Amino acid sequence: MERRIILLGAAGRDFHNFNTCFRGEVADRVVAFTAAQIPDIAGRRYPAELAGPGYPDGIPVVPEDQLEKLIAEKKANLVVFSYSDLSHNQVMDIASRVVACGADFLLLGAERTMLRSRVPVVSVCAVRTGSGKSPVARYVVRLLRELGRRPVVVRHPMPYGDLVRQRVQRFAIPADLDRERCTIEEREEFEPHLAEGTVVYAGVDYAAILADAEREGNCIVWDGGNNDTPFFHPDLEIVVADPHRAGHELLYYPGEVNFLRAQVIVISKVDTAPPGSVALIRRHIAERNPQAQVIEADSRILVDHPEKIRGARVLVVEDGPTLTRGEMPYGAGVIAARHHLAGQLVDPRPFAVGSVREVFLEYKHIGPVLPAMGYSVKQLADLEATIATVPCDLVLVATPIDLKRIIRITQPCLRVRYQMEERGAPVMMPLLRDLIASATPARG
Repeated sequence: MERRIILLGAAGRDFHNFNTCFRGEVADRVVAFTAAQIPDIAGRRYPAELAGPGYPDGIPVVPEDQLEKLIAEKKANLVVFSYSDLSHNQVMDIASRVVACGADFLLLGAERTMLRSRVPVVSVCAVRTGSGKSPVARYVVRLLRELGRRPVVVRHPMPYGDLVRQRVQRFAIPADLDRERCTIEEREEFEPHLAEGTVVYAGVDYAAILADAEREGNCIVWDGGNNDTPFFHPDLEIVVADPHRAGHELLYYPGEVNFLRAQVIVISKVDTAPPGSVALIRRHIAERNPQAQVIEADSRILVDHPEKIRGARVLVVEDGPTLTRGEMPYGAGVIAARHHLAGQLVDPRPFAVGSVREVFLEYKHIGPVLPAMGYSVKQLADLEATIATVPCDLVLVATPIDLKRIIRITQPCLRVRYQMEERGAPVMMPLLRDLIASATPARG
């Protein structure tokens, strides 16, 4: 019997699952993708140029809230869950909806969609969005350079534009971000790497991306997104756990998969962690993944001219995905504001405009901070307008990018940066040295 398949996704993992497991399979017919989490990605098609000869009209992308109707109309008999950072309850709620409609529900195995590389691969993933993964990835890149390697970063996909044009993306300089019309979320992940001289690949077709990355570098750092599993088979699998959300490492999918698979678990943000949270994560490691090497690390928060914060009325702009999908009420900006004795955190919610107001309505847990949302020109304009109307002395920008490059901020503005620092004797460098020493000549 032909399998008529719907891939539940968010413009990334779903496309990769199709490319690696279903494209070209005679007995499989993918009848639709669904869209969730990211605004404005429904209503388009996965193009025929990428889908292959079996799909001359491409494949439609439909909002996930139409799932039951879609199963009936397309006579789907298999639904494959293909996105990340949902609670176990949320995943099983979706599974129940699918099974109630008479279709099968499938989670693909972690190894099944991993591509093999001919060069060493270090993956850096997390148990939740906003765990502090990106500073760890940059730290790994710096150490690999010290070991004489030529690392290339391959980033988890965020293809929110023209999918054919975005099949393989290479970023080397900031102008590449403008050329590719990157959203704020994409810039947050790419720009810090570019600032350190690291080439970043991303896109849609990760077999083609891998081939290009292997030609350019002699090792690859997989920089994971949300709490998804790696697309490339890692030789060293590093996973970041967040003590500000201790316990979440066992409550979210596929973050728990990462937690159980990890060879190295980095407990980040130890310097600002709530009491007892690090001990709780360590207990879970001992119970569920006792073979993992544990590294405790601080997330060192850096601000230029921090004296300007003292006593000021401060508007804090935080990393968007950390606050939304990551369910954090605040981020590094609030920590910096409190540490440097801000006089007041100005609540932006009463001043929110358009799509920014809608974000606050959807994510009611967000505190008196402004998530840097910018998935479209309209959302960027709404973000700019919101900032302009907030009565404050200072805007504290705690996204990883220079926000003033893409929107106008009239108030005085400071940037918050953060970097990983290992506690105690260094552990990461010996692990990477052993990895490189064990690589065969054929693998670089």
